[in-house]
Amino acid sequence: MASIPTDFQASGLIKLLIQEGFLTVTDVNIYTKEAKKNNSQLISYLVSNKLIDSKAIASKASVEFGFPFFDLDAIDCRNLPLSLINEKLIRKHNVLPLYARGKTLFVAMSDPTNHQAVEDIKFQSLLRPEIILVEENKLAKAIEMALEAVDTSMTDLLDSDLENIATASDEDAVDVTSNAEEAPIVRFVNKILLDAIKKGVSDIHMEPYEKTFRIRYRGDGMLYSVASPPANIATRIISRVKVMSRMDIAERRVPQDGRIKMILSKNRAIDFRVNTCPTLFGEKVVLRILDPTTAQIGIERLGFEPAQQELFLKAINKPYGLVLVTGPTGSGKTVSLYTGLNILNSIDRNISTAEDPVEITVEGINQVNVNVKAGLTFANALRAFLRQDPDVIMVGEIRDLETADIAVKAAQTGHLVLSTLHTNDAPQTLNRLMQMGVAPFNIVSAVNLIMAQRLARRLCEYCKVPADFPDNILLSAGFKEEELKALNIFKPSSSGCEHCTMGYKGRVGIYQVMTLSEAMRTMILEGGNALQLTALAKSEGINDLRASGLNKIRQGITSLEEIDRVTKE
Repeated sequence: MASIPTDFQASGLIKLLIQEGFLTVTDVNIYTKEAKKNNSQLISYLVSNKLIDSKAIASKASVEFGFPFFDLDAIDCRNLPLSLINEKLIRKHNVLPLYARGKTLFVAMSDPTNHQAVEDIKFQSLLRPEIILVEENKLAKAIEMALEAVDTSMTDLLDSDLENIATASDEDAVDVTSNAEEAPIVRFVNKILLDAIKKGVSDIHMEPYEKTFRIRYRGDGMLYSVASPPANIATRIISRVKVMSRMDIAERRVPQDGRIKMILSKNRAIDFRVNTCPTLFGEKVVLRILDPTTAQIGIERLGFEPAQQELFLKAINKPYGLVLVTGPTGSGKTVSLYTGLNILNSIDRNISTAEDPVEITVEGINQVNVNVKAGLTFANALRAFLRQDPDVIMVGEIRDLETADIAVKAAQTGHLVLSTLHTNDAPQTLNRLMQMGVAPFNIVSAVNLIMAQRLARRLCEYCKVPADFPDNILLSAGFKEEELKALNIFKPSSSGCEHCTMGYKGRVGIYQVMTLSEAMRTMILEGGNALQLTALAKSEGINDLRASGLNKIRQGITSLEEIDRVTKE
């Protein structure tokens, strides 16, 4: 093993190569000068000039430093999380982000002893870097391919679609995009929007703090960080979003609402509902992605059990009556209602909806945006619908007695009415209507069906693994003792895979679907409370949300941890 002078300055990897006889100290001094002339790193220079074998370096470093070795030929360089590390840092340190899992960012490097690179990545991404050792020549090629893919996608978008993104006037659009200094801001915002659509997320959060600026996506119901631009450009990024949303960029003291339309093709457009809120260190912006295709996924994919689906279809195909969907914000109520409306949407039906705001636009359905300031409330919209010869009415939410009373009367006079309420389960909805002041005899004569729901993350089919829980845990979760021996349940893999996020991909509905039996009608007329109604529903064999969730576990669709998360009392 070659000796190294004590005053010799070099990285740990270069010293290892000298010790193993791949290089001499003299070689390093000479090649370092040549690499600087070529504006290149030493390892890159050695490999590109075939002075040392790339695979030999990686193999030796993997054994010596204990980092996993990975072949970059196995990944698609077009789908890497490049928004987490900027191009300048990637090229400076010759690194490539591979994927993020939780708070860990896996980074491809050919020199694992480059500690400055690790610190820079940690500072910029706000994630913990995990080094994956790769061959230098393949890394250089992958970096170019990845960055080229980003440039190509942005160029294609700029050539065709980005001119249609902004809903601001033509004059405003020219002022912003013609400014050379602002052009990078325009491209960055467009890339954030496009990446969000590609990843299928529901919301984008832009959050300014005193010394940092954070951008997060909400995917499958969970928030995760995707970028941390410099804090000093936060105002410019937010101003760009406000211009695109037709907001007043000079007003930063009060919340504002706006909308962005992105044309992806002749047949597909995505809307963003935008809201700003003044915070201590600037305006926070949240963009809700309104994708019409989410309401066209088909009833089979919602997650109903066969008996539940049959009850739902039977209820919405009745000529009159009230169908109520309940659950917290973000539980998928709107998608469930629009799935039903799409089934009913035909040339022989007049369908009208009142929403606050309209999130999904559908051809053939008359949709109204509620505007309380202008006097257009849910109740006023409902009154107008009843003078428009309706067959089906959808009310975004029953918030007060006036709206509830009109909806019930419409359901009693030959109209099918669909709406939502914010309650925890189906039996509580009946009690909530009574508390609002709806007469019990009106409830029993109008309500066809009540459906409570939650959304649980689906386990990734590619990487889910068997779960082994003690019997006492399974019994306390709600499983029966006689089924434990044959029970096969799964959990997410610890690190996920390229097809998923932390072992989950997509979401599935968990439902409690309840019709009113004669016994339940009698109890309502007698003034029964929520606990009595819940006990009666259980005795009639109506699955509550927990029981429906356990069925999803038995089917291998989701995990026990996820059902615990979404069905907590």
